Amino acid sequence: MRSPSRLLLLLALVVAALNLRPGITSLAPLIERIATELALSRASISLTTVLPVMFMGLLAPLAPRLAQRVGLERTLLGCLLLIALALSLRLAATSSLVLIGSAALVGIGIAVAGPLMSGFIKRHFAQGLGAAIGWFSLSMSMGGAAGVVLTQPLTHGFADRWPLALAFWALPALLAALLWLRLPNRSEPPGLVPTGGLPWTVPRAWLITAFFALQSGLFYALSTWLVARYGEAGLGAMRSNGLLSLFMLAGMPCSFLVPWLAHRGVSRPLLLGGCSTLALLCLSLIALAPAFQPELTAALLGIALSSSFALALILPMYEVNSPLEVSRWTAMMLSVGYTLACVMPLLVGLLRDLSDSYRLPFTVLALMAAVMLLVTLALRRRG
Repeated sequence: MRSPSRLLLLLALVVAALNLRPGITSLAPLIERIATELALSRASISLTTVLPVMFMGLLAPLAPRLAQRVGLERTLLGCLLLIALALSLRLAATSSLVLIGSAALVGIGIAVAGPLMSGFIKRHFAQGLGAAIGWFSLSMSMGGAAGVVLTQPLTHGFADRWPLALAFWALPALLAALLWLRLPNRSEPPGLVPTGGLPWTVPRAWLITAFFALQSGLFYALSTWLVARYGEAGLGAMRSNGLLSLFMLAGMPCSFLVPWLAHRGVSRPLLLGGCSTLALLCLSLIALAPAFQPELTAALLGIALSSSFALALILPMYEVNSPLEVSRWTAMMLSVGYTLACVMPLLVGLLRDLSDSYRLPFTVLALMAAVMLLVTLALRRRG
């Protein structure tokens, strides 16, 4: 089979990345309503975020092994099909069991796809790494933002039937899978297939993993509870949802720009430190004074977390050479990172139930940003 064009490879990268977040973020605008209608506590409804992130952590180490056996491109195709199936199940999401089960399946698909997307970029875009990872992170941000921004209008368009709005996101995943069918399945040359497992004994791999865990924990906690925090502060449902949309949208340009800058020689630890500091300031404001300049705070927080996510994705690519070795480093980062991050939405829900206020859980999130800043200082030894 003829090698695919660079344009087709880039399009495949973009459409796959677009589908790695809507299955999680599309629930955020409806989470309080769903919890009420299904008689679920906040801790229980947070499982719709906790389970996919947990599976993203637990199953990430399987991704390189699957890619070696099945092929990188075909494994990614299977992930897109699984995500499409999981989201289509949300047609029956008025059952809490189906809703939570679909979240688990989404997590399994993303768990395997995440590390392999980094390997795909390393394989096909080695000469344009900064731009490729920029398109990847930008597309993920766009997909996550689309899930937040469009789900509420879709609900209205479907005569207020929110299961249909949630299931709608199966369509882009299915269309992406059809495009991936056109890509040939390549095996890694024998000399480039790494031996051994994940880099558990490499201290720098642990630093990168710790940063990613903190960043992801903040993102998924905010994706689940930011609307509720602003609602509790008296900003109203429409404005609170708008602030979450702003949080998702504001960082999009940085998702592309920041990896490009890092690839052009700007210090990666310096960029990481700037993002961490900005996140710390914004989260402190949301915890203690959520009504103070909320639009500006939400926008700056979105910039901080989108930029830090994009930077975290490129870090393994500068540590090792082969696509599968990049996948192994990324698998460790995602495995440990997401396993720890999945606790945060649940912790916020539990702390809210115990304290009867979102101030305490958001103060904890601000402290996490402070720890994230300390990790960036350790990363400065090489960058």
